[in-house]
Amino acid sequence: MIFSRTVELTDVISLPLFTESVHAGFPSPAQDYIENRIDLNQLCVSHPAATYFVRVAGDSMIEGFINEGDMLVVDCALTAKHGQIVIAAIEGEFAVKQLQLTPTPSLLPMNAAYPPISICVDDNIEIFGVVTFIIHSAP
Repeated sequence: MIFSRTVELTDVISLPLFTESVHAGFPSPAQDYIENRIDLNQLCVSHPAATYFVRVAGDSMIEGFINEGDMLVVDCALTAKHGQIVIAAIEGEFAVKQLQLTPTPSLLPMNAAYPPISICVDDNIEIFGVVTFIIHSAP
């Protein structure tokens, strides 16, 4: 897993935001105007000094729609809650997993081929942030 941290957002790029939604069914006539411009940092980053991006390696989260090569937006300022996707360091190795607090604290893969990782008091596991967005590449 590649780990990089963004501390300062100096270059802001505004991208077009169209007023019409894109339908996933039958096509509708396109609107030829833009409502506004949007900065993806404003959309995806709530705490700039506590946010980093990380690229996914492996397939342990594919049933959670997190695929190899996806980019994750991770916020360290958030307190991880039950059911959220987190970045954790397990014995010094970084991993993306779903946090389970009850009935037994565990880090859950979202691929039936992988076993859950139980969290015990003596384990060397640290949560490094909550995944807030997943950026997929189009096939």
